[in-house]
Amino acid sequence: MVSLSVAVSAQDPAACAVDALVINVFEGEKVSECTLASLDQKLRGALARLADLGELDGKLYRTTLVPTEGLIAAPRLLLVGSGKRVEFDNNRARNVAGAAVRALLKRPITTAAIWIRGASDGANLAAAVANGAVLATFDPGEYKTKREEPLPRLSRLTILESSVQRAGAAEIGAKRGALIGEAANFARHLANAPGNVLTPEKLAEEAARAASEYGFAIEVLDRAHMAALGMAALLGVAQGSEQPPMTIVMSYRGRGGDGYDLGLIGKGVTFDTGGISIKPAENMYLMKEDMAGAAATIGAMCAIARLGLHVNVLGVVPAVENMPSGHAMRPGDVLTALNGKTIEVLNTDAEGRIILADALCYAQRLGAKRIVDAATLTGAVVVALGHQAVGLLGTPQEWVDQVKDASEKAGERLWQLPLFDEYAQQLKSEIADVANVGGRAAGTITGAMFIRQFVDEGVAWAHLDIAGTAWTEKEEPYLAKGPTGIPLRTFVSLAQALEQGSTQPEGTPE
Repeated sequence: MVSLSVAVSAQDPAACAVDALVINVFEGEKVSECTLASLDQKLRGALARLADLGELDGKLYRTTLVPTEGLIAAPRLLLVGSGKRVEFDNNRARNVAGAAVRALLKRPITTAAIWIRGASDGANLAAAVANGAVLATFDPGEYKTKREEPLPRLSRLTILESSVQRAGAAEIGAKRGALIGEAANFARHLANAPGNVLTPEKLAEEAARAASEYGFAIEVLDRAHMAALGMAALLGVAQGSEQPPMTIVMSYRGRGGDGYDLGLIGKGVTFDTGGISIKPAENMYLMKEDMAGAAATIGAMCAIARLGLHVNVLGVVPAVENMPSGHAMRPGDVLTALNGKTIEVLNTDAEGRIILADALCYAQRLGAKRIVDAATLTGAVVVALGHQAVGLLGTPQEWVDQVKDASEKAGERLWQLPLFDEYAQQLKSEIADVANVGGRAAGTITGAMFIRQFVDEGVAWAHLDIAGTAWTEKEEPYLAKGPTGIPLRTFVSLAQALEQGSTQPEGTPE
């Protein structure tokens, strides 16, 4: 992965001595009637001529590289389409910055400056721009030994502000946005790792290294410890694999004292075959990303600690492989969770909710009263929402609203689905307290309803089904194909909101 340093400066864009100057342009704007006019004069009308040729149409994420012929300090000018001005916001600014960086990474450029027009100045905009720029540096081809193109060399990006006073506030936001971007890229690196590289044990080692580097506590529960606690549900899922299961427990105490302001739980199935209820062979290789929720949780703990937020956060990751073998759990088996509830396993491929049950019980035992879990839980969420939004379910509504508000500030889409009591009827078992599946109808909802059975009275809980959004098979101008890091930004935004007693923290990327 490219290491990108992001800074903020208040200077004339034409005077920036960098390898490339980046400027966003809008649909329908005339060079002579906007803030590009003075720069166009310095460039002797080059921008106006480009507009006449149709090369400056502002089409969203379209990039045009122009040599400046020594007329300004930067030898190259990269113009990035930003769509309609009325639709431009900080989230669009994040993507525009990402598109610019991905274009620059293909060229022999080491330094660049970016001037984002059409959005409010300040920490939020700078945070979004820095975040998008860093996210754009992620390289999913990290296991290749030969490259078709030279390795990218962009190492420094300067965000241009209009005044020294505004640059000071923007610097704070840029640091936050870049740190969150780096944490998301770490999470993407974990989710991108194949199952033979990232086993539950290796995932725990990665989390331990991050804890040591960024300053949060960690405890790893092994099989014996989990058995002594009574986490038989998680152990039932893990019993088919030769890879030992791990429960990774992370603790950050930014405000000190007892208790936790936020509990994060991430599903960590490092490879999912479906177990005895084995999946079809087609696309099974993608099941290496069935621990994307765990990756986002570990990455969020890194970001929260690096940002030094004054909030106490607990992170719990149940990490297992789900494999078929002579030791594997069978359809019809009954498992007992940490809280004593019994689970009839009707389908061994609905294993994520089973390990989350024990993780949720353990987080509550440790004192978490406000919890969000993230899991690549159901294919049904893709049918319902496609690849555009995360399925959101939970209770009470006030907590669900707070999580959704944090996601909007972070630029990640969540869409709430209902949790009517009637859905629990689909999970009735003849021989146990609850069945682990409820049929094809409303699969995302019944998956969440199963998890809800393990939420204690008085605990605020939200469930994020990220099965449709944790991985993208479509390369975007601003984002590489592969793991997305979702919902890490939402997790961090929520922690920032809880720190400040508001859902609108300054410096949170919008």
